Amino acid sequence: MSVKKAILTVVILLLIAGNVFAITRYFMVFKECQQLKSTLNGEETNGKVLSFTNLFIKHVLKAQGEVDFETRLKLENAVREIDDQEILAQWQKFTESRTEAEAQLEVKNLLEMLVKKIK
Repeated sequence: MSVKKAILTVVILLLIAGNVFAITRYFMVFKECQQLKSTLNGEETNGKVLSFTNLFIKHVLKAQGEVDFETRLKLENAVREIDDQEILAQWQKFTESRTEAEAQLEVKNLLEMLVKKIK
């Protein structure tokens, strides 16, 4: 009877140790998964910022004349897709500029902010 108790005790201890190992490993993998999600979100934001910046340079800074409605709509959608309130606020400052000098200042501020947002 004592041999059975000893074997049963060893089996129970092995099962407990296995559970502790599995739980520890689960939390390590969970933490790593959270870090990967965070990194992925950052990369997605970087892509959106770069895409908007490219559109902005191509269609606003290099524009020979006035920017048409369709292009403005495309830029507005792209800046909203970034989902960053600071960038959106700076974009609105640019679009609401009253003078050319004010618009140039806000463009500089917008481009500076876009570069800083890339992680």
